[in-house]
Amino acid sequence: MGAILPPDPVLLLFAVFSRHDAAFAWAERRVVERFGPLAAKSAAFAFVETDYYDESMGTGLRKQFWAIQQPFDPGELAELKIETNAWEQEYAASGTHDEPRPLNIDPGYLTLGKLVLASTKDHAHRIYLRQGVYAEITLYYQHKQWHATPWTFPDYQRADYQRFFSECRDTIRQRRTEFQR
Repeated sequence: MGAILPPDPVLLLFAVFSRHDAAFAWAERRVVERFGPLAAKSAAFAFVETDYYDESMGTGLRKQFWAIQQPFDPGELAELKIETNAWEQEYAASGTHDEPRPLNIDPGYLTLGKLVLASTKDHAHRIYLRQGVYAEITLYYQHKQWHATPWTFPDYQRADYQRFFSECRDTIRQRRTEFQR
Protein backbone atom coordinates (compact mmCIF):
# COMPACT_ATOMS: atom_id res chain seq x y z
CA MET A 1 0.00 0.00 0.00
CA GLY A 2 1.31 3.42 -0.95
CA ALA A 3 1.70 6.09 1.68
CA ILE A 4 -0.67 9.04 1.36
CA LEU A 5 1.42 12.19 1.19
CA PRO A 6 0.59 15.84 0.56
CA PRO A 7 1.22 16.98 -3.03
CA ASP A 8 4.32 18.87 -4.02
CA PRO A 9 3.70 22.60 -4.43
CA VAL A 10 3.16 23.80 -7.99
CA LEU A 11 3.65 26.98 -10.00
CA LEU A 12 0.40 28.95 -9.89
CA LEU A 13 -0.58 30.30 -13.28
CA PHE A 14 -3.28 32.73 -14.39
CA ALA A 15 -4.60 33.04 -17.94
CA VAL A 16 -6.11 36.52 -18.14
CA PHE A 17 -7.89 37.89 -21.14
CA SER A 18 -9.67 41.05 -22.09
CA ARG A 19 -9.56 43.78 -24.68
CA HIS A 20 -9.02 46.49 -22.08
CA ASP A 21 -5.64 47.51 -20.64
CA ALA A 22 -7.42 48.75 -17.52
CA ALA A 23 -8.85 45.27 -16.92
CA PHE A 24 -5.39 43.68 -17.15
CA ALA A 25 -3.99 46.26 -14.73
CA TRP A 26 -6.86 45.76 -12.26
CA ALA A 27 -6.51 41.97 -12.36
CA GLU A 28 -2.74 42.07 -11.95
CA ARG A 29 -3.09 44.29 -8.86
CA ARG A 30 -5.61 41.82 -7.43
CA VAL A 31 -3.42 38.79 -8.14
CA VAL A 32 -0.26 40.37 -6.71
CA GLU A 33 -2.09 41.62 -3.59
CA ARG A 34 -3.41 38.12 -2.95
CA PHE A 35 -0.47 35.91 -4.01
CA GLY A 36 2.62 38.09 -4.03
CA PRO A 37 5.03 38.96 -6.84
CA LEU A 38 4.94 37.48 -10.30
CA ALA A 39 7.70 35.07 -11.27
CA ALA A 40 6.96 35.54 -14.98
CA LYS A 41 4.61 37.45 -17.25
CA SER A 42 3.99 36.61 -20.89
CA ALA A 43 3.42 38.97 -23.75
CA ALA A 44 -0.22 39.89 -24.39
CA PHE A 45 -1.07 37.42 -27.16
CA ALA A 46 -3.81 38.13 -29.71
CA PHE A 47 -6.67 35.76 -28.86
CA VAL A 48 -7.93 34.82 -32.33
CA GLU A 49 -8.62 31.08 -32.26
CA THR A 50 -12.34 31.40 -31.48
CA ASP A 51 -15.16 33.91 -31.53
CA TYR A 52 -16.85 32.14 -28.58
CA TYR A 53 -16.31 35.13 -26.27
CA ASP A 54 -17.13 37.92 -28.74
CA GLU A 55 -20.73 38.41 -27.57
CA SER A 56 -19.88 38.66 -23.87
CA MET A 57 -16.39 40.18 -24.06
CA GLY A 58 -16.17 41.99 -27.39
CA THR A 59 -13.62 41.59 -30.18
CA GLY A 60 -9.89 42.26 -30.20
CA LEU A 61 -9.22 40.11 -27.13
CA ARG A 62 -5.72 39.55 -25.83
CA LYS A 63 -4.58 36.82 -23.45
CA GLN A 64 -1.69 37.06 -21.03
CA PHE A 65 -0.24 34.51 -18.62
CA TRP A 66 1.10 35.31 -15.17
CA ALA A 67 3.09 32.87 -13.06
CA ILE A 68 3.31 33.50 -9.32
CA GLN A 69 6.64 33.39 -7.52
CA GLN A 70 5.33 31.69 -4.36
CA PRO A 71 4.75 27.90 -4.67
CA PHE A 72 1.06 26.95 -4.55
CA ASP A 73 -0.86 24.03 -3.02
CA PRO A 74 -2.77 22.41 -5.93
CA GLY A 75 -5.46 21.30 -3.47
CA GLU A 76 -6.60 24.94 -3.31
CA LEU A 77 -7.45 25.19 -7.02
CA ALA A 78 -11.24 24.92 -6.58
CA GLU A 79 -11.36 27.74 -4.03
CA LEU A 80 -9.15 29.86 -6.26
CA LYS A 81 -11.48 29.40 -9.26
CA ILE A 82 -14.40 30.54 -7.11
CA GLU A 83 -12.39 33.55 -5.98
CA THR A 84 -11.36 34.57 -9.51
CA ASN A 85 -14.96 34.23 -10.70
CA ALA A 86 -15.95 36.66 -7.93
CA TRP A 87 -13.20 39.04 -9.06
CA GLU A 88 -14.56 38.91 -12.62
CA GLN A 89 -18.06 39.74 -11.35
CA GLU A 90 -16.73 42.57 -9.21
CA TYR A 91 -14.90 44.11 -12.14
CA ALA A 92 -17.91 43.75 -14.45
CA ALA A 93 -20.15 45.38 -11.81
CA SER A 94 -17.87 48.42 -11.70
CA GLY A 95 -19.46 49.50 -14.99
CA THR A 96 -16.12 50.59 -16.43
CA HIS A 97 -16.82 48.90 -19.79
CA ASP A 98 -19.88 48.19 -21.92
CA GLU A 99 -19.39 44.42 -22.25
CA PRO A 100 -21.15 42.13 -19.77
CA ARG A 101 -17.86 40.31 -19.16
CA PRO A 102 -14.91 42.63 -19.75
CA LEU A 103 -12.42 40.39 -17.94
CA ASN A 104 -11.75 36.64 -17.78
CA ILE A 105 -9.34 35.20 -15.19
CA ASP A 106 -8.64 31.48 -15.45
CA PRO A 107 -6.43 29.97 -12.74
CA GLY A 108 -4.38 26.84 -13.18
CA TYR A 109 -1.01 25.44 -12.34
CA LEU A 110 2.08 24.06 -13.93
CA THR A 111 4.30 21.18 -12.86
CA LEU A 112 7.27 19.64 -14.63
CA GLY A 113 4.88 17.24 -16.35
CA LYS A 114 1.62 19.09 -16.98
CA LEU A 115 -0.45 22.24 -17.24
CA VAL A 116 -3.75 22.02 -15.34
CA LEU A 117 -6.63 24.49 -15.73
CA ALA A 118 -9.70 24.97 -13.54
CA SER A 119 -13.18 25.11 -15.06
CA THR A 120 -16.78 25.41 -13.93
CA LYS A 121 -17.95 23.28 -16.87
CA ASP A 122 -18.10 19.49 -16.65
CA HIS A 123 -17.05 17.31 -19.56
CA ALA A 124 -15.81 13.75 -20.09
CA HIS A 125 -12.16 14.76 -19.65
CA ARG A 126 -12.61 16.88 -16.53
CA ILE A 127 -12.31 15.68 -12.95
CA TYR A 128 -14.61 17.13 -10.31
CA LEU A 129 -12.75 18.84 -7.46
CA ARG A 130 -15.45 20.44 -5.29
CA GLN A 131 -17.89 23.35 -5.09
CA GLY A 132 -18.76 23.12 -8.81
CA VAL A 133 -15.15 23.28 -9.99
CA TYR A 134 -13.41 20.80 -12.27
CA ALA A 135 -9.79 20.37 -13.36
CA GLU A 136 -8.32 19.26 -16.65
CA ILE A 137 -4.84 18.47 -17.87
CA THR A 138 -4.64 20.83 -20.81
CA LEU A 139 -1.07 20.04 -21.87
CA TYR A 140 1.46 17.44 -20.83
CA TYR A 141 5.24 17.55 -21.13
CA GLN A 142 7.07 14.60 -22.63
CA HIS A 143 10.27 14.14 -24.67
CA LYS A 144 11.29 17.77 -24.13
CA GLN A 145 8.12 19.33 -25.51
CA TRP A 146 4.52 20.14 -24.71
CA HIS A 147 1.79 17.92 -26.13
CA ALA A 148 -1.88 18.64 -26.64
CA THR A 149 -4.68 16.28 -25.79
CA PRO A 150 -7.81 15.82 -27.93
CA TRP A 151 -9.56 18.43 -25.75
CA THR A 152 -6.78 21.02 -25.56
CA PHE A 153 -8.09 24.46 -26.52
CA PRO A 154 -6.64 25.55 -29.89
CA ASP A 155 -4.85 28.57 -28.45
CA TYR A 156 -2.96 26.40 -25.94
CA GLN A 157 -1.50 24.49 -28.89
CA ARG A 158 0.30 27.64 -30.05
CA ALA A 159 4.09 27.61 -30.02
CA ASP A 160 4.30 31.07 -28.42
CA TYR A 161 2.15 29.98 -25.46
CA GLN A 162 4.17 26.81 -25.08
CA ARG A 163 7.47 28.71 -25.12
CA PHE A 164 6.19 30.70 -22.13
CA PHE A 165 5.11 27.49 -20.35
CA SER A 166 8.59 26.06 -20.97
CA GLU A 167 10.12 29.16 -19.38
CA CYS A 168 7.85 28.60 -16.39
CA ARG A 169 8.86 24.95 -16.30
CA ASP A 170 12.51 26.07 -16.20
CA THR A 171 11.62 28.23 -13.18
CA ILE A 172 10.34 25.14 -11.39
CA ARG A 173 13.50 23.19 -12.27
CA GLN A 174 15.73 26.03 -11.04
CA ARG A 175 13.79 26.30 -7.78
CA ARG A 176 13.24 22.55 -7.41
CA THR A 177 13.71 22.45 -3.63
CA GLU A 178 10.87 24.99 -3.15
CA PHE A 179 8.59 22.84 -5.30
CA GLN A 180 9.11 19.61 -3.36
CA ARG A 181 7.78 18.42 -0.02
